[in-house]
Amino acid sequence: MIRFLLLTLAFFGVANPAPASDAAWEAMKRPGAIAFMRHALAPGFGDPDAFRLGDCSTQRNLNHEGRDQARRIGDAFRSNGVAVDRVLASEWCRSRETAELLDLQTVEALPSLNSFFDFRDRADAQTRETMTFLRGLEGEQTVVLVSHQVNITALTGRGTSSGEFLVGRLTDEGTLEILGSVLVPY
Repeated sequence: MIRFLLLTLAFFGVANPAPASDAAWEAMKRPGAIAFMRHALAPGFGDPDAFRLGDCSTQRNLNHEGRDQARRIGDAFRSNGVAVDRVLASEWCRSRETAELLDLQTVEALPSLNSFFDFRDRADAQTRETMTFLRGLEGEQTVVLVSHQVNITALTGRGTSSGEFLVGRLTDEGTLEILGSVLVPY
């Protein structure tokens, strides 16, 4: 049943979509802000049976609209005056390409952001690893994490549409607080 619900959310891209707000952009400008971003538009859901991590031709990838969307998101960061210290991405091609097209910083791979859509047994461990990474950041770095809907939902309790990001921060207790969301349509 859970798999069906997640498939439905992923297929329809419905999960608390919200328009960009001034408050979300202002929160993103504060030191220590974290953007939890779902990759830009890559039609379909899941990955083909012949999926191989190092071979983009075997994966679901961004289409033309998705590439344009990723560029517009990067432009929106710049036009809103958001300085980003680090951009980290899943090793899936659609996430990596989204992160690169943002053109905000050199993209670093963070394997804990890899999709566990077809690997549910990895969800808890990967979520813990991502939280450990975030808690271990030195100073108040502003970071963008480009990942997948299932990962973002596991981390934040909220889903996202393609190209949407949630703005959050770590509390003094080391938990996540979500402050808003931004959706740049494709």
